[in-house]
Amino acid sequence: MLHRPRPQPATPLDALARPIALTRAGMVLERGLRAFWPTLSILALCSAALSFGLADAVSGIWLQGLGFGAMLVLLGSLILGLRWFRWPARAEAMARLDATLPGRPLTALSDQMALGGQDPAAQALWAAHLQRMAARAAGARAVAPTPDLARRDPFALRLSALTALVLALLFGAPTRLLDPGATLGGAGPAEAAMGPSWEGWAEPPRYTGKPGIYLNNLTSDDISVPEGTRMAFRFYGAAGAIAFEETVSSPAALPQAEGAGDVARRDFDAVRSGVIDIRGPAGRRFAVNILPDDAPSVELVGLAERRADGKLSQPFHATDDYAVTAGRARITLDLAAVPRRYGLALPPEPRDDLVFDLPLPISGNRADFTEALAEDAAKHPWANLPVSLALEVEDGRGQVGSTGVQSLDLPGRRFFDPLAASLIEARRDLLWSRDNGPRVAQWLRAVVNRPEGFVTRPGMAGLITLISRRIEAAPLTPALRDELAEDLWQLAEMLEDGGLVNALAAMQQAQQRLSEAIRNGASKDEIAKLMAELKEATDRYIQMLAERAEAQDQGPQFGQKQQSQQITGDQIQQMMDEIQKLMEEGRMAEAQELLDQLARMMENLQVQQGQGGQGDTPGGQAMKDLADTLREQQKLSDDAFRDMQEGPTPGDPGQPQGQGQAQEPQDGGQSLADRQRALRKELGRQQGLMPRLGNEAGDAARQRLDDAGRAMDEAEQALRDGDTGRAIDQQADAIEALREGMRNLGEAFAREQGRQQGQPGQEGAQQQGQAGGRGTRELPRDPLGRNLGDGGRLGATENMLQGEDIYRRARDLLNEIRRRSAERLRPEPELDYLRRLLDQF
Repeated sequence: MLHRPRPQPATPLDALARPIALTRAGMVLERGLRAFWPTLSILALCSAALSFGLADAVSGIWLQGLGFGAMLVLLGSLILGLRWFRWPARAEAMARLDATLPGRPLTALSDQMALGGQDPAAQALWAAHLQRMAARAAGARAVAPTPDLARRDPFALRLSALTALVLALLFGAPTRLLDPGATLGGAGPAEAAMGPSWEGWAEPPRYTGKPGIYLNNLTSDDISVPEGTRMAFRFYGAAGAIAFEETVSSPAALPQAEGAGDVARRDFDAVRSGVIDIRGPAGRRFAVNILPDDAPSVELVGLAERRADGKLSQPFHATDDYAVTAGRARITLDLAAVPRRYGLALPPEPRDDLVFDLPLPISGNRADFTEALAEDAAKHPWANLPVSLALEVEDGRGQVGSTGVQSLDLPGRRFFDPLAASLIEARRDLLWSRDNGPRVAQWLRAVVNRPEGFVTRPGMAGLITLISRRIEAAPLTPALRDELAEDLWQLAEMLEDGGLVNALAAMQQAQQRLSEAIRNGASKDEIAKLMAELKEATDRYIQMLAERAEAQDQGPQFGQKQQSQQITGDQIQQMMDEIQKLMEEGRMAEAQELLDQLARMMENLQVQQGQGGQGDTPGGQAMKDLADTLREQQKLSDDAFRDMQEGPTPGDPGQPQGQGQAQEPQDGGQSLADRQRALRKELGRQQGLMPRLGNEAGDAARQRLDDAGRAMDEAEQALRDGDTGRAIDQQADAIEALREGMRNLGEAFAREQGRQQGQPGQEGAQQQGQAGGRGTRELPRDPLGRNLGDGGRLGATENMLQGEDIYRRARDLLNEIRRRSAERLRPEPELDYLRRLLDQF
């Protein structure tokens, strides 16, 4: 078969016919959009309106008026578009395409030689020039159109029309545009062929969290829905074509017309079990079972407590079928229980009940939860007076559950300074009734009449005198009464705290400024100045602590976690000297770490009552036995870790590969597993001899000792299986549980002794003094070498490490642990153990 050769273009421009034609077509589209975008936007809006059923919602005369107006606007925009539109010529397309090429080759190819047409050299040069331009023109590509409509449509009307059209195509009925009858509001052939039909939905209340149900898709006629579910039905077609009856609402729902078409609806709430009967085409009969929604319930978990800061703390437990949506605590004055004497003898001024919102879980289940109401009512006139407390919770249906009335004294801050407590009582009387004003003023004058030995703080007598004069000078309005009550509160706080709060704030501010200087790389002089300020603020704070401790015959001690471990001013000074030395050496990270440790230490420093010695307190022998068990468990854990480091003995039969030598006989021929078993038996013997203490601390101690026993059993089994790593983990859990159990047991013994004696700690202190008269007795020590503290608690007044530089020793130990953990050649169990140490410290 012969192939005809493709005809070669006569000129280089003939090869560019396709890009020129495409560029010209793009110019036609570009100019058409610029001229007719208003027309296209109007068409899109009209189409969207018809697709969404505008013809059904508007009556005939209004529909005709809207249609006539739309035609006029559309015709006007079309006429303007025709005036603005200009058909692009081929030369314009070539010029646009040529502008995109370097050197405008299309123009060059259209040029003719003006001179030298007879010169062969000039002709050769011109031919080379044309050849070069033809090569450039061969890379031409069609230019895309750029309508630039944003400048012509600053309000983006075209985008609004386009959005409406897209929504109509997705959610409307675009086929109505093809059905003239449907467009004019009549029933189309498709709808007429479909006949009457219905749809139904069941929407449970939102608070239940249940999903909605589309009734047409159900295969079963039995449905169960929560009480209050919203039932919605829609009926299409001629009126009365579908019969409907229901017995689940109260009263029964009546039909309601919707729109101007043949659509009826019935919406109602299902509140009782019954049936929904739909008769007609595709009819159904549903048997509806209503799931009851009971009222919520709430109960108090123990009695209300007074926190250390004087706030009310009331735990409670709330439940509901689905979720509790709100809750309130209402506190009412129990006037019948108030001792009506002194300032409380007069009738109280009326006050609204205290109402607090109950805390609800932010996330999680609100159908069954336990929370604690914590509110500050220390400044309220009813503080420390008999009140009635009632909690209420509400569910999504508005049903309410209550705890009933609980009588208690409204917790508030207690003042131990005599003058401060007196000022608080005067404040209470003033808030109780303004008729107490003369009595309160007279009492305040009596206080400052001879203040020697009673009003010791400078300037305090003048402030009290000023308050008494203000009470007597003018009518005691509610605003003035509240202002004077606030002044009395501040005076009482000043007397009670003795400036301790301000001293603590000044010390914390000095610590923050020093930390900021460390982060910003301050100079040595700046650091020295800030260190001097920190030392001065710390000395002032410690001095105030000592003054308060001396007034109450106590010493500054740490809080509950280290109840008997004392700290001296020399140790604090030593820490600050070490911080300054580290900063001078440029070791800022270590200095910041030590400064944070000092900050935590000073925040936890507080004054506590002393405890008696252990030897003569109940449970002393039990605490000593537990301390011995704890020491032996620690020693066994150390032996197991050492055994894991040494690895299995070659030729040891039955020893699993990759595990420690768990069964090597030690300590008189006993293996590690046998020693662990003996310790477990000893702990069980001690638990059997331990007295039962009827308080929370005693129960917590027994629970933690049971946990220690289970950890010992699992450690023994791991040792027998040769899994030394897992055994060490279980032994660590046993040690921690023993420590917690001993701490809880010590608190339980102290509480029991205080309950029996009436004054906890008093007799213990006397016994300690008697023991001191008889001679010095060595107290039992815990596994860390510390004496077991007062009242059977862990910790003691002596230092765990002796020597002048205990903090450097601690830092050296931490550095050694970090160094060993960085050595990758060590066994993996040892590295894991070191990493767990670093995580804790």
